[in-house]
This record gives sequence, C-alpha cells and structure tokens, in this order.
Amino acid sequence: MEIRELRYFVAVAEELHFGKAAQRLGIAQPPLSRTITQLERRLGIALLERNSRKVTLTEAGTVLLAEGRAILSAVTAAERRTQRAATAHPSLVLAVKSGTVGELLTKLLDAYAAEPDAATVDLLLCEAHQHQRLLQDGQADVALLHLPFDSAVGLDTETLYTEGQVAILPASHPLASRSQVRMDEVTTLPKLPMARWPGPGGSYPEGPGAEVRNLTQLFQLIALGRSTAVIPESAGADLRRDLAAVPVLDAPPVTTVIAWPPHSRLRPVADLIRVATLRVPINHPRRSGA
Repeated sequence: MEIRELRYFVAVAEELHFGKAAQRLGIAQPPLSRTITQLERRLGIALLERNSRKVTLTEAGTVLLAEGRAILSAVTAAERRTQRAATAHPSLVLAVKSGTVGELLTKLLDAYAAEPDAATVDLLLCEAHQHQRLLQDGQADVALLHLPFDSAVGLDTETLYTEGQVAILPASHPLASRSQVRMDEVTTLPKLPMARWPGPGGSYPEGPGAEVRNLTQLFQLIALGRSTAVIPESAGADLRRDLAAVPVLDAPPVTTVIAWPPHSRLRPVADLIRVATLRVPINHPRRSGA
C-alpha cells in the first residue's frame, strides 16, 4: 500500500461519504473512488459497503482504519522530527500541563540550559490527557506526565519524584481550616461535587461535577463554590487567596515521570532526560501520616 492510498482510505472511512472525503482531501471524487477500488482489488477484500444512501465499513475496513491512522501518525511524526533534526540550531518540544510542574520545570530548564551545546527547548502547554497524542504524532519530543492520571502506554519513562495529594477547597469552607482530610470527606461534599477531567479519548466520565480541562478553569469553579478536586501537592502551591489546599491522608501518591517515544533518536532528547534524572534536585516528600 502507498501512503497516498492510506490517506485517501482513512478520509473516506472517517467521513463515510466520498464527496466529503474528496473535499477534505482537495481532490475530485472520481479519482478518489478509483483509488479505493484499486486498493480493494489489490488486497482482494472489500473495505467499504456502498449503496445509494450510505457508506459503511466492513470488518476489514475497520481494522485498516485503525492501522492506517497509526501509520499516518507515525509518518507525520517522522517528518516533523526529521525536519527539526536537520535545522542549523537543534531544538526539542517539551509538552507540559500548565501549572502542574512549576518548580520541576524551572529547575529542569535551567539545568539543561547550562549543558554544553544545549538545544532550544520550546514549551508546548497542553490540557489533560493530550501528552500521549502529542508525542505519538511528533508535535512533542518529550513530556512530563503524572501517573496514574496520565497514560504512559507505548512510551518510555523515567521517574522523577513521587508526592502526595491535596484537596482544593474554597477558603471559606469549613474543611479549609483543617490540617488534613480523608478522601471520603472530600468526595461526598453535597454542594461541592468533584470536578471531572477528560479521559484519553477526550470524553468525560459520568457524574455531577463540572467538566474541566485545565487548572485555571478548575480553580475558578472552586472559588465560585461550584466544585472541588484532589490534585498533586505541587499543583496546589501558590494558590490564590480565595482557595485552600488541605493534605489528603489516604489519597494515592502521584508520580511525575519524563516520557518520550521509544523510537526517538534525537540527541537533545537523550540529553534532557539525563539532566532530568541526574541533575535536577526535586524534593516533594509525602506529608507525615500520608
């Protein structure tokens, strides 16, 4: 199969309409139809079921759609990484969630900048659960993830530190004056439902809590008395005055890792990982009793 054929097939499989797929690809419909027919003839199978009213995928077509997406993503990633590697001034893209790794990020960037021949580091601020896609399609070369919240499936990782979690509450709430709380006290507050974060596919779990994508949204909703959340201790540092962070004794620990695609061969990525694991002193001890 040719890359062009895969692009054409994926467009049709996603649109389930030849006219819309042709418009998306910027080509006429007849050559698109011929290409799909030729692909099916060469494979000896039907990929699509067509009639006058609709287009549907066969079981084989469903498989090729998943495989085709992965292949096209890998090709795009290879193009991006190759182009970055060929520039006169090497650079790499580091994906991070805004506000969650402030101390670590500052120390990491400072330590790496002091390295001989350090590359330029471009920061890509992203929302929850976007890291994996950004790494897979080449938009980012390396990322800082928080386990178990973020998925590291298919990525290589090195652990940087482990920390506890805190409940973020309106400063006026009775629990805000406590030195510590437990998960069941936070998750059962009648007027402050737990905020909901999107899953890897972008959809939100069911529940009464507000849908959020970043800390800015989250903190605004909590300050308004609409929600609450349990987040890593470092993300609750330097809060605005109308919020409070209370340690949660029985919350599971959060581990921050640096992650990258296993096939990466970029020297700046290897150097950044080495600096992150050997030269960046981060100390986020678990609180007493946690």
